[in-house]
Amino acid sequence: MSAKPVKKILIVGGGTAGWMTAAYLARWLEKVDIQVTLIESELIGTIGVGEATVPGIHQFIKDLGIKESEFIRATNATFKLGIEFENWAGIDKTFFHPFAGYGVPIEDRPFYKTWWAANKQGYTEGLDKFCLCTQLAHAGKFALPSFDEKSRLAWYNYAYHFDASLFAKFLRGYAEQRNVKRIEGKINHVQLDADTGFIQSVAMDSGQVVESDLFVDCTGMPALLIGKALGVGYEDWSHWLPCDSALAVQTTSVADPDSYTRSSARTAGWQWHIPLQHRVGNGYVYSSQFISHDHARDELLNNLTGERVTDPKLIRFTTGMRNNFWTKNCVAIGLSSGFLEPLESTSISLIQTGIAKMTGFLVNFEIDEKHVAEANRLNRLEYERIRDFIILHYKLNGRSNPFWQHVRAMTIPATLEEKMAVFRDSGDIKILEQESFQADSWVSMFYGFGQAPSVLAASTDTEKIHTIMQKMKSAIGKGAQLAPSHAEFIQTVGTT
Repeated sequence: MSAKPVKKILIVGGGTAGWMTAAYLARWLEKVDIQVTLIESELIGTIGVGEATVPGIHQFIKDLGIKESEFIRATNATFKLGIEFENWAGIDKTFFHPFAGYGVPIEDRPFYKTWWAANKQGYTEGLDKFCLCTQLAHAGKFALPSFDEKSRLAWYNYAYHFDASLFAKFLRGYAEQRNVKRIEGKINHVQLDADTGFIQSVAMDSGQVVESDLFVDCTGMPALLIGKALGVGYEDWSHWLPCDSALAVQTTSVADPDSYTRSSARTAGWQWHIPLQHRVGNGYVYSSQFISHDHARDELLNNLTGERVTDPKLIRFTTGMRNNFWTKNCVAIGLSSGFLEPLESTSISLIQTGIAKMTGFLVNFEIDEKHVAEANRLNRLEYERIRDFIILHYKLNGRSNPFWQHVRAMTIPATLEEKMAVFRDSGDIKILEQESFQADSWVSMFYGFGQAPSVLAASTDTEKIHTIMQKMKSAIGKGAQLAPSHAEFIQTVGTT
């Protein structure tokens, strides 16, 4: 098949995925004569609970040329330094996954290896005491990181919590100001080309027929284009990740917002707590095989703070991914391409990276089979790497409920089994192609769940090493102490 030129792009579906795609394309195509159109219906609701992000969101905001302060005000955003995991490693045990590493190398050795070797010899200070990001979060503080080479202890990253519906609204305004055309209405038919199998057009309830060269499926889990029209199959991963339901509810704020997401292990899954400026997002992700929807609802409502703003909304899902996210002239972005439970806040990140793959492999604004195949290969690897990282949380859990016993005993993918073995045997972190979570994140998981390498050579000068470590700990403590509170920082940003 010869390359197919693209002169028109049609996005089907709004919400976070649709308007992120539209906004990015509007910016990317500013000097190119390609029309971008988005079809959505106000009668079709969006899930809209994905309010926590990972640090890659910075690049998206930067690529659009949007000031951070403008974004914060428009979306009622707060800052996020990582995720706190309550009761995952066992009852009354808590650990923190920061957007940062630990300490700085000592004698050209990764700090975490030095710490684990010292810990085996009786050193008692926790690894988390050597992470400024973690200490800021625990103290309710926030400050922008410094990447000065002389201040490596201040190297960390951050992300945001924000209102997904306000984010979509904000991006809609951005996109429409840049000539993205919006059409209101529902689609009732997708017309395929009889010879090529490409999508030719979509027909709407109003009778309007919209043709395009490239179609972007942002219709969510129904996958109207990629799944129903083109018949691309879905790979079910629920044998590894058996949670299949979520209840989402919003509450009023009763305290200043934390600078982190909280994930609390429950009877048959976990509960999220995401603080925004004006409210709190809450939800319970669980397996309906191990708890009824009614009992899950009761457990969620009994573990809320603040007044309920909304009633619990039930969302059903099957964890997995499309066999291909790009087929012929259709690209699936967002939930139409797959679903991974938001344990590590990757939903919006996968929208962002999906857009990047689409634009990056639309070479010369043409659809080429070789480029499509490579985009699909990389997309699969990315999903599989995130899948493995999420499975790790369940595999290492220290709880005794039937659900938790089940996921701890399950067989895991060979890629994850090998990573765990490499760490256990050497303390090394094996990073694979298209890895979203780098070595520091894996270290935080192994540490938080009480895992340790079996063999690590100890330092020959223990006293010197301990002195260096204590100086690091002291500097980090002072840095956290001097930082403003998270609430004060938000207020400062909001006035700039």
